[in-house]
Amino acid sequence: MEEDSPFVAAAPVLVPMPAERPYTYAVPMGMRVVPGSIVRVPLGPRQVAGIVWDGVVEKVDAKKLRPIEQVFDCPPIDRAMRRFVDWIAQYTLSPPGMVARMLLRAPEAFDPEPWIEGLQRTMLRPDRMTEARTRVLETAEGGLAWTRSGLAHAAGVSSTVIDGLRAQGVFEAVMIPPRPVVAAPDPAYAQPALMPDQEDAAVMLRAGVSADAFGVTLLDGVTGSGKTEVYFEAVATALDKGRQVLILLPEIALTHAFLERFQDRFGAKPAEWHSDLPPRMRERVWRQVAEGGVRVVAGARSALFLPFRDLGLIVVDEEHDPAYKQEDRVFYNARDMAVVRGHIGGFPVVLASATPSVESRVNASQGRYSRAVLSGRFAEAALPDLKTIDMRRAPPARGGFLSPLMLDHMKRTLERQEQSLLFLNRRGYAPLTLCRVCGHRFGCPVCSAWLVEHRFRGQLVCHHCGHNERRPDACPECGTLDHLVACGPGVERIAEEVVTHFPDARTIVLSSDLMGGVRRLRLELEAIANGEADIVIGTQLVAKGHNFPNMTLVGVVDADLGLANGDPRAAERTFQLLSQVTGRAGRTGKKSLGLLQTFQPEHPVMRAIVSGDAEAFYEREIAERERAALPPFGRLAGVIVSAVTRAEAEGHARGLRRAAPQASDLFVLGPAEAPLSLLGGRHRFRLLIQGERRADMQGFIRAMLSEGPKLRGSVRVQVDIDPQSFL
Repeated sequence: MEEDSPFVAAAPVLVPMPAERPYTYAVPMGMRVVPGSIVRVPLGPRQVAGIVWDGVVEKVDAKKLRPIEQVFDCPPIDRAMRRFVDWIAQYTLSPPGMVARMLLRAPEAFDPEPWIEGLQRTMLRPDRMTEARTRVLETAEGGLAWTRSGLAHAAGVSSTVIDGLRAQGVFEAVMIPPRPVVAAPDPAYAQPALMPDQEDAAVMLRAGVSADAFGVTLLDGVTGSGKTEVYFEAVATALDKGRQVLILLPEIALTHAFLERFQDRFGAKPAEWHSDLPPRMRERVWRQVAEGGVRVVAGARSALFLPFRDLGLIVVDEEHDPAYKQEDRVFYNARDMAVVRGHIGGFPVVLASATPSVESRVNASQGRYSRAVLSGRFAEAALPDLKTIDMRRAPPARGGFLSPLMLDHMKRTLERQEQSLLFLNRRGYAPLTLCRVCGHRFGCPVCSAWLVEHRFRGQLVCHHCGHNERRPDACPECGTLDHLVACGPGVERIAEEVVTHFPDARTIVLSSDLMGGVRRLRLELEAIANGEADIVIGTQLVAKGHNFPNMTLVGVVDADLGLANGDPRAAERTFQLLSQVTGRAGRTGKKSLGLLQTFQPEHPVMRAIVSGDAEAFYEREIAERERAALPPFGRLAGVIVSAVTRAEAEGHARGLRRAAPQASDLFVLGPAEAPLSLLGGRHRFRLLIQGERRADMQGFIRAMLSEGPKLRGSVRVQVDIDPQSFL
């Protein structure tokens, strides 16, 4: 079926369900569809939205075909986006229908937004003039149409004044188009004065956008070097060319500060796209993106699936961040898929980070990506001095977790009326609660994980499945009262210790699971930036690009925390996280200090951070990956088999292993119980497939799944190409 075909008798339609291929539907007489048309079709007893797809229509008896019910009055999904959906489905081994489902998340947007009743000035004059009426008439000069409330607000009068003028025929009713969700950005609004190295990088990015061709640039700059201002120049160039822009951000809570920076540069905010957006606003953004009215979107990873009319640039900010990996239904990495989207659409992609992923660094060194480096902070602000605190030589007091050296520096910072940040990547009060008498440990009833105490809420919570229960006074095993003890620290416990030492300091705890959600987080981030807190205690949320002008001390409570697991990316992630956290200090030029509490000061990660020699760390990490044939020098895929019973899960996993085809460039490890062997009441076994970089990983897994045992009972199989998590 060709896109310009005036009429077809049948059409393939991709529906948002685990369908491996489009279904064929009849096209009623007089209905015109093209590939990309969004239609309503019957699916069993339901009516669902689907997308008319490419390809040859199956030969099916016409009498058996069900008809397309409706073609929505909506711009068709363009060929580049349809190819993108097919590519992701092939790469991730996901049903194409489940990928298409991410495109169809705003069903109310498939019909045009209704026009709004407005008012327009006529030639008539009112019977008498008042000061309020004069203001209204002056405001309405020029013949523009206004909404009733908009005109009243602009003129500074009540709506009854407008109603009186309308009753006298001074205004007539007209229909006006729906308002844009955001004003149009102006590329020339507030052009910045860039530092020389920023200007060099901006020239590279502008040239990439002007070339109207695919290319990836890694914008690699230390924390506080002004990367955002540099890639804003690429955004401005794309806007000058009339193209749309997508800026991906890793964390919703970051969005508010970013929107203000964008508005300062372009005179208007970008449209937002994330899960916290109200449904009606999501629908309006989706529709106006599809129609081309929204020029710039700042959003989370799901914004990749917005139906842009003329996308000309994608920026992936903090490209190293693990939050870009989705591990639900369709497993994909938004950073990598952004590169694919740019390649299919023939436009540039910018990856920005102070601590780029090893994959991106290797791609840059091998010439697949360009690399622009910002080696100094903006306005010559100095990076913080970084030191380790050897916890073997300067241990905390009994029952505490902060070294006397850390507390001494916090005291001095308070005396200078500057801010301190304590970082611990562990939510809650304590990661484990046990009974001192019988040794009972509180575990999740449906996961192989300990319950985390949240003392602020008086609850024990599982951070994997969400199970929660009230913290009891007595041990449920032996019945002893008041002998439950918290083991290890979380941010709440560190806050308790801080208040003991500094009772007069204004202390804020930042964690994603505190009451109030995203709105509270945004308010507290603003309060910190405005100097309304003395000491901040936070999880990895505080590492994500925030600018705290008065923060001069950053202390990492447990710098070793990320190094003690079996993740092959553990060293890289620890380096990135600690570098980002310590980078919150001294961003406005004040002398600053970063302290890392560690039992391993000689560890290569600690040495790299303290010395400031990131290049040495990357060289070592890249060499180790190459020796072990790990990504990006080899390929990895995970296959998780889960079931209600352990025997079912293990049996199916072993059956898959036996069905794996013979291949010289790929081999299978396992099955073995996953580190989280029980999750949400389901037992889990994992197979890990490792191979050479050019090996046909997808073909190998397809053959294994096809020849292996069929899914029966409660068994489920999840495939994760390029896994980021090994739990």
